[in-house]
Amino acid sequence: MNRARRLWERVPAPVVDIVLVAAAAVDIRANLWDDTTLGIALAALGCAALAFRRKFPLGVFLLTLPIALTQPVAVAPLVALFTLAERSRNRTLLAVCVAVTAVANSTPWPLASPTEVGRTMTLVTFVYGLATAAAPVLIAQLLQTHRDLARRLFEIEEAREHERALHAQAVLARERAQLAREMHDVVSHQVSLIAVRAGALQVAAKDADAKEAARTIRSLSVTTLDELRTMVTLLRASGGNATGLTPQPTLADLAKLVESSGTHVELSGELPPAVGTPAQRALYRTVQEALTNVRKHAPGARAWAELWQDGEDVGVTVTNTAPTRPSLSLPGSRHGLVGLRERADILHGTLEAGPTEEGGYRVRLRIPLNAD
Repeated sequence: MNRARRLWERVPAPVVDIVLVAAAAVDIRANLWDDTTLGIALAALGCAALAFRRKFPLGVFLLTLPIALTQPVAVAPLVALFTLAERSRNRTLLAVCVAVTAVANSTPWPLASPTEVGRTMTLVTFVYGLATAAAPVLIAQLLQTHRDLARRLFEIEEAREHERALHAQAVLARERAQLAREMHDVVSHQVSLIAVRAGALQVAAKDADAKEAARTIRSLSVTTLDELRTMVTLLRASGGNATGLTPQPTLADLAKLVESSGTHVELSGELPPAVGTPAQRALYRTVQEALTNVRKHAPGARAWAELWQDGEDVGVTVTNTAPTRPSLSLPGSRHGLVGLRERADILHGTLEAGPTEEGGYRVRLRIPLNAD
């Protein structure tokens, strides 16, 4: 049945219309009852109207009603009824059309009193016409329901496929985010310690072989750390927003940042409470990046972080002295200051960074008080 239906659906619509018009014409020619000019004209009009049944189903049905009244034929009115029922969801309208078709089929033509034909015969003809008219309507409604169910099932299957894909992506994103956190918090930290210890051993060792072994360990650790950071960046980029749910820092977190910086830092100055949240984040990130660079590139140095206000601008200056011991060449992204400058530009501020005359380094951020 499905195969026959698929073959039928492949037939072009104009071909189907031509076949139906021809079938209706043959039906009228074989069962012509009213051969008057009016009867033939109404029959011809009803047959020709079938070519437009797809665009105007109700209008075509009304044009075929005179055929049901004047001729003992079935093709044209039933085709029009089928088309209307296939495209309409108004059950009341369809019931009325079925009843009107049955009345037209059972009404004597030329118009005469039911007593002349016989009430029993008229009733039998009406019942027969009612059943005949109801058949195409029921078939068309069945096909309409079948199409609706098929479309609904297709939509449900599509929704399930989409839901499965989203679930798989969410699971994968969580796994990647978890792996990125583990690599960053555990593996990267331990490899960094290995690199630092190997560097210290390389400096303190007296034996040449021990120095070379320490240098090799340090070199491999640095390379591994660099690769780990690249992998963590890729995993976080493909892990969605699962890794970015921590609260954003503000100026209230500066004291804690200074205490846990691992360097000798003095924090001074205060800013008014009117400083906007974006400006607070920019000030915090500037201090954080500056102290990170001090820890990396200026071991043993002292640092000062000063918050200040200058008119409608606020800012922070982080200055450190020259290092007291050689720094280890650990890998980094080298984008810290670039990111700070971009953040300052977004807030319509400026960032200055450069060495001092005493051999240290200074980072200075200036942004508007109400930057947003």
